[in-house]
Amino acid sequence: MGPITDESVDLVVTSPPYPMIEMWDEALAQANPRITSALESGDGRTAFELMHRELDAVWNESYRVIRPGGFLCINIGDATRKVKDNFRLYSNHSRIVSHCESIGFQSLPLILWRKQTNAPNKFMGSGMLPSGAYPTLEHEYVLVLRKGPKRTFSKADAMRRRQSAFFWEERNVWFSDVWDLKGVRQVLPSNEARTRSAAYPLELVHRLINMYSMQGDLVVDPFFGTGTTAAASILNGRNSVGFELLGGFAPIIRENIEAMGSMANSLVAQRLSTHLEFIEEFQDRRGKALGYENETYHFPVMTRQEVDLRLLGVESVRETGNLGFTVEHFTAGMDVAAMSTDVSTKTVPVDSDQLVMSFGS
Repeated sequence: MGPITDESVDLVVTSPPYPMIEMWDEALAQANPRITSALESGDGRTAFELMHRELDAVWNESYRVIRPGGFLCINIGDATRKVKDNFRLYSNHSRIVSHCESIGFQSLPLILWRKQTNAPNKFMGSGMLPSGAYPTLEHEYVLVLRKGPKRTFSKADAMRRRQSAFFWEERNVWFSDVWDLKGVRQVLPSNEARTRSAAYPLELVHRLINMYSMQGDLVVDPFFGTGTTAAASILNGRNSVGFELLGGFAPIIRENIEAMGSMANSLVAQRLSTHLEFIEEFQDRRGKALGYENETYHFPVMTRQEVDLRLLGVESVRETGNLGFTVEHFTAGMDVAAMSTDVSTKTVPVDSDQLVMSFGS
């Protein structure tokens, strides 16, 4: 990520190739052929370590570009695998945490993304006989790491931070340490590339961007894949940069960005509508009104911290070449049509040898 200057990024959020998951063997072995040799010789422990050393370089770069108080969020799953005659668990999440802490990141409470299966046979191995079956992994991890102490905010940032607030009822769901996203509607186009890349759902990165960055902040994804992180950044008024080595993803990246441009306002309207439903249900149940009023929407909110909250609509998404896009936002009214274009992002493509999605203020 050489083109990104030191300590200029507010949030890195990504889902890397998962070591010891067979679909990623070839990609990781291209970076280090010794991985293939280790697997062929039955040395799973060495293959696992070599794969992670390739990822370590990315976490090192992430530490360089993240500003003090900024966050690194990594979606990763552990792996179970039989190498030769030895079946075992490979703990990807703990290996990543160990390295990230060794270079200066601080661990914060992680999130379990529950990806349960409906299959009745939730085990691997020999069924009903003791000592020969193993639980099926039904979750992945979202690691949350911070560079140094808690982020500080200048007086100039104070209003932007308040405008970037989320609703009280969203907080109560998002800051649980177990996320069940199985029933979340996938709003980005469904196609073979998304399946092949194991892309995380928009809802997952949407939550992380709101939890750990402000409107106008810079979000980076070093494993860009199908562009879900950029789509979520557009939805939430963040600048973003993504790096992807595989040119074959270009069409789906473009498709996802264009799709978000056309559907962002309906998603913002849905978020406002969900809050209105919460207000009505809460006030009916408690028999009293919420204590505060939002300054933009003039509807009740639960806390003082939500008074200046505003959501952004998307006025336009325009491609400027090299998979760069300029996005014009506006402060969304209750009908997501009140036009006040006081927020804009633009592109600065940084490397013609890579596919780079770049939104820079």
